[in-house]
Amino acid sequence: MIATVVIVLVLVLIAVYAIKSSKSHFKGEGGCCGGGGGDSIITKADIPVKKLDGEKIGEKIVSIEGMHCDHCVFSVTRAINRIDGAAATVDLKKNRAVVAYDTEISDHLIKNAVEREGFTVTKIRTI
Repeated sequence: MIATVVIVLVLVLIAVYAIKSSKSHFKGEGGCCGGGGGDSIITKADIPVKKLDGEKIGEKIVSIEGMHCDHCVFSVTRAINRIDGAAATVDLKKNRAVVAYDTEISDHLIKNAVEREGFTVTKIRTI
């Protein structure tokens, strides 16, 4: 009888911890995508900033699903910044990236770069 009570209490504690962790994760506060602990924690200061070599000729707004934390922002920013002539600013709360460019860049190229990182591009519009 006592063993059953102890097992039930342990299971309840595990369930409470799991629910709390899930809530934090989906609010973008917990570690995910490899950002869960130790030296792999990414902060806003770690997110790369890229300056264009030439004069900016336009911007695109890329709507992205699947980002939950700063590690996700880091991954998307780095992926887009690897494209020659593109510089990304990623907004986690708005689930989007603003891509400035100094040479014409196809939507397909941006979409592939983001989706290779495991995220879903739902829309790209030129502004």
